[in-house]
Amino acid sequence: MPRWVMPRWVRQGWIWWLPLVVVVADVTAEFALGGREPVSFLLIGVPPLVAATRGPRGTAAATVVCLALQMWMAWRRPGHFGEQHHVAMYFGTLVIGIASTALARQRERTREHLIRANSVAEAMQKTLLRPVPPRLGPVRAAGFYAAGEGGLLVGGDLYDVCGTPFGVRAIIGDVRGKGMDAVQTVAAVLGSFRVSAHEWKHLSSLADRLELSIARNSPAGEAGDPELFVTALVLEFPAAAEPGGEARDGEVRIVNRGHPEPIVVGAKGARRLVTSPSLPLGLGGLSPGGADTTVHRLAPGEVLVVHTDGVNEARDARGVFYPVLDRLAERFGGQEAPDPAAVVSFVRADSERWSATVDNDDRAILAVTLTGGGVAGR
Repeated sequence: MPRWVMPRWVRQGWIWWLPLVVVVADVTAEFALGGREPVSFLLIGVPPLVAATRGPRGTAAATVVCLALQMWMAWRRPGHFGEQHHVAMYFGTLVIGIASTALARQRERTREHLIRANSVAEAMQKTLLRPVPPRLGPVRAAGFYAAGEGGLLVGGDLYDVCGTPFGVRAIIGDVRGKGMDAVQTVAAVLGSFRVSAHEWKHLSSLADRLELSIARNSPAGEAGDPELFVTALVLEFPAAAEPGGEARDGEVRIVNRGHPEPIVVGAKGARRLVTSPSLPLGLGGLSPGGADTTVHRLAPGEVLVVHTDGVNEARDARGVFYPVLDRLAERFGGQEAPDPAAVVSFVRADSERWSATVDNDDRAILAVTLTGGGVAGR
């Protein structure tokens, strides 16, 4: 059975109908008062109301209709058609109608410009923050991202997952600050990750390469923000067996550059993985020793969850931070194999319900699980 679709004229808002209501009310008052009062002066305000919701043609047509109604109403009162005040009313309606038509055209141009700008922003988002592939070999993943600043599609959080000769690698990060500097830094880090993840065997070396990309390609240079940095987690699910090496099923390697530690949820409940955090990307020069790589093993079916601080720093009405670990344990703890997409969807919706205010911070969530077998590079 075909689904009933509400007609467009029914779905219009009250502002769309307001000009018609004014015209009908004015004509009704004309007949009710028998032409004793010059109610036609109310029609002067109709063209600007039309310009707020319709294009220049509709506004011009409304101006002509209002002028015709004013002349007709004045003609019904003997001696008033060419009276000075009525002539001034005709002229005023014409001038306001012309100005309203020009404003309607400008509004249309602005709308078209916003549509094009939004299309460019969507294309940029898809280029910078590609959709998380639901599966790469035995790795299943899901992700979510939302920019904190209203109306923007790209902000200062980042993530990506890709298959490499060394296994499946992932990154999640949070740029300090907002605006175009943050977006440029996101582009620099993700661009470097997508190339370097295929070239550097050791995860710590990959993190150092990302550090170099910030110094070279982000606004943190001489003319940019000297305090710009990126907290990040770089993850690797290594190939099941390397030449001359042992099988590494279930192993995950982590380099933590000042980011919240990962959470693992599954049949044993929820727990945080202990890492060896070092300074964020962009501040590595203050600690020349480099970052340590932490190795953990995931039990079959366990889901590894990483997020940015826009999630765990959401506050309720009492000012309490969103307890990511506790909420995940309550919802998914004890399940044999939670679905990564379900985990991401839950954290997204649950943190939004928890937050008592409109949050202006970016939010990114990434959930990954291993289904068994070797990790295939690409």
